[in-house]
Amino acid sequence: MIGAWSPARCWRLAETILRSCGSSDPPLRLRGLVATTFAFGIAYGAVMGAYAGLSPDRWQQILYSAVKVPLLILVSFALSVPSFYVFHALLGLSRDFSAALRGLAATQSAMAIILASLAPLTALWYVSVADYNAAITFNGVMFAAASISAQILLRRHYAPLIAANARHRWMLIIWLLVYIFVAIQFAWVMRPFIGDPAQPPQFFRRDVLADNAYVVVLRLAWRFFAW
Repeated sequence: MIGAWSPARCWRLAETILRSCGSSDPPLRLRGLVATTFAFGIAYGAVMGAYAGLSPDRWQQILYSAVKVPLLILVSFALSVPSFYVFHALLGLSRDFSAALRGLAATQSAMAIILASLAPLTALWYVSVADYNAAITFNGVMFAAASISAQILLRRHYAPLIAANARHRWMLIIWLLVYIFVAIQFAWVMRPFIGDPAQPPQFFRRDVLADNAYVVVLRLAWRFFAW
């Protein structure tokens, strides 16, 4: 197993994923896509959680963040798939579901790979700017950049599906709406990803179920406009 998942093999698989373009390629195995998402997600997560430094009392937060980034990507994906399948069935596209699912899974892997490639920039930001809120904002920008870049791969995978049936264009829009909705809320539940230096390391916040991301956004918007 160790030889099967050596760093060299992991990099080769990452290159195959980034170059993949839908049905013209040999099918990508779901197991390999999940493993790649974990490997590269852990790499970015470890850097993301290192904001407060590498002292012995902060290693726990680094470990937490390393685990939470791939969990965020994979669990958000898993929670979005059932409704995506239902919409496929409603639109009469069930026969194309496996091909669409491979493309979506490859996109999650691509996002993790892109995030890992941005990890040095995050580390550079940490040593350059000593502000916790700025660190949160910068990581948000990194996730947005990785998500947007991964859409290039998603559209390559969807191109043959859309060419065969234009209804897949609607499915692509539906997927993005469902996935974004789920990912934002799940990211809120999984806080903290960086770890406040003034707080002890923690996997979840104590008030994890006290609110949700959309209520907080609405409150902020209400306070802004009321002011």
